[in-house]
Amino acid sequence: MKKDIHPPFQKAIVHCACGNEFETFSTAKEITVEICSQCHPLFTGQQKVVASRGRVDRFRRKYRKIGENSKGNKKTK
Repeated sequence: MKKDIHPPFQKAIVHCACGNEFETFSTAKEITVEICSQCHPLFTGQQKVVASRGRVDRFRRKYRKIGENSKGNKKTK
C-alpha cells in the first residue's frame, strides 16, 4: 500500500434502527444502518417461506409444459 493516500482504518460503531450497536473496523467513525443481524427476518427466523414457494411452483408449472411437449414429440422407429 502506498503511504498517505488511504484514509485511516479505525474502530467504528454501527448503530441500527432497532437500537442495536456493535463495533467493527471501517474508515468511518460511525455507521448507521436500517437492518442488522439482530432484527433481520432471515437471522431471527421470522422469514416467510411462502413467498418463495409460489415462485418455485410457478417455475415448475411453466417448465412442466415444455417437458411434456418434448416427450410427446419423440420419434419411434
